[in-house]
Amino acid sequence: MFQSFESTSDPSAGPGRLARLRDHLRAEGLAGFLVPRADVHQGEYVAARDERLQWLTGFTGSAGFAILLPDVAGVFIDGRYRVQVKHQVDLSAFTPVPWPEVKPGPWIAEHLAEGVLGFDPWLHSADEIARLTAALEGHAVTLRPVANAVDAIWPDQPAPPMGAAFAHPVSLAGESSTAKRDRLSATLRRDGQSAAIITLPDSLCWLLNLRGADVPRNPILHGFAILRDDGTVDAFIAPAKLGEAARRALDAGIRLHPVEDFAAALKSLSGKVRVDRATAPLAVQHLIEEGGATVAWGDDPCRLPKAAKNEAEVQGMREAHLRDGAAMAEFLCWLSEAAPKGGLTEIDVVTALEGHRRATNHLHDISFDTICGAGPNGAIMHYRVTQETNRPVGLNELLLVDSGAQYADGTTDITRTMAVGDPGDEARDCYTRVLQGLIAISRARFPRGIAGRDLDALARFPLWVAGQDFDHGTGHGVGAFLSVHEGPQRISRISEVPLEPGMILSNEPGYYREGAFGIRLENLIVVQVAPELGDKRDQLCFETLTFTPFDRSLIRADRLSPDERAWLDAYHAEVLARIGPRLSAPALAWLQAACAPL
Repeated sequence: MFQSFESTSDPSAGPGRLARLRDHLRAEGLAGFLVPRADVHQGEYVAARDERLQWLTGFTGSAGFAILLPDVAGVFIDGRYRVQVKHQVDLSAFTPVPWPEVKPGPWIAEHLAEGVLGFDPWLHSADEIARLTAALEGHAVTLRPVANAVDAIWPDQPAPPMGAAFAHPVSLAGESSTAKRDRLSATLRRDGQSAAIITLPDSLCWLLNLRGADVPRNPILHGFAILRDDGTVDAFIAPAKLGEAARRALDAGIRLHPVEDFAAALKSLSGKVRVDRATAPLAVQHLIEEGGATVAWGDDPCRLPKAAKNEAEVQGMREAHLRDGAAMAEFLCWLSEAAPKGGLTEIDVVTALEGHRRATNHLHDISFDTICGAGPNGAIMHYRVTQETNRPVGLNELLLVDSGAQYADGTTDITRTMAVGDPGDEARDCYTRVLQGLIAISRARFPRGIAGRDLDALARFPLWVAGQDFDHGTGHGVGAFLSVHEGPQRISRISEVPLEPGMILSNEPGYYREGAFGIRLENLIVVQVAPELGDKRDQLCFETLTFTPFDRSLIRADRLSPDERAWLDAYHAEVLARIGPRLSAPALAWLQAACAPL
């Protein structure tokens, strides 16, 4: 099993660790300290060594941060984690703070009259510290870059990850590293910049056509790079990660250095150096300026090219989703027979699903720990089942399963919510509204230049008219055999990045009722040029990549419009045509019934 079911959260340890941290801060003359979820690469996914927020507080979510002051320790969490955090931290020591509704600057000013607040400059971006500094202007609180205070009191902190790197073939990447670097370096020369700093692991992997194993579930490699304006690159990667085969895959324009040499290399730069203000650690800016070069703020040059997949990457994602769709059909066929008999638990479901993906003989890893929430556990948006929380799959309730896989040709992420028995009309009504939101995004046509924020309301409108909503974005970007959460594209109220052909996103509206049930439905979609219609305006649309039926027993067909019904029937017909030939006889019979017209 890739997934384990051990609990990684220990709320009972939090108060003692917090007390030791406060003792350390007093000795250093600090009134408080910032503890982000991020590591030095500012990525969402972190290695065990960098799980400082989890180690200190017990909170295991993929986003959030803590601000530790003498009299209060705030754990800032967004809407996805409002339920989860209450189960994972000791509420006598830590205070959950709803973020971004509550901003850190005003919160600090309210709880700290004066003093110095420490932060690790390798764990915060320049943008983040600038915003916080501005918010504290006029208050007697100052920010100071310091050595990491959590590391100072963490006696058994794990060693840095040393996962083996391996080549990602051009046949799947669709473009050589040399061609990518030539393309990007031309933009540096155009802008009069001598170099660009690469700190995001997925950018490093994309640029060098490498993959790695430095964090769970995502095949990324930790390291840094300096892309020069002549198309060469200095890559700073621990030598132990690069075996002979990986080194042979690198061309002559890639110079390798130990990761410890990165700081000195930053100080040796000259001219204008592009740094991404939103993703690069603040320490990068300090080191470049210390050496006399000029920081030119600009986007990581890899992010948009990486997000706009080429045809080889899109075709790989299509094939990965067909393979994964067959595994899902075999799993759902099994579940439809096993669940009504009783005796299943959430762990049983997770184990069975991974088994069906393993049976493809192409599974590299799962793309994240499967979220399998039975009944009220489905309302915990990023719930991870453990031996302690493992719940039976009960009769007459909903079962939410959010899962994905990493294959060499693509990354998948799919959510389906199923009925076990009869969960009642209220559950069906809510399910149908969520499905209507997914269909609305799937059918969308829109002009070039439209961003995710312009589409987000389409998925919410059916819920809004019923006085309901969901507290997460409608969709995140997805990498091609890379991170299952990829920026900068997303479908969200705060996303200003225009969507471009080749961008892959999730389409996942939901509805959650704490203590009762959760509903989420998710397909992956890819932005395409729309066929010409009407006055032949330049428009884009979405191609659906995911092929798995929706639970017919939960659909209120009388609530769907004719266009919605037509989309759903056409989608199910395509699922049957594409997935059916890949299935065993029992699964094919199940799929034929699941995909019958409404």
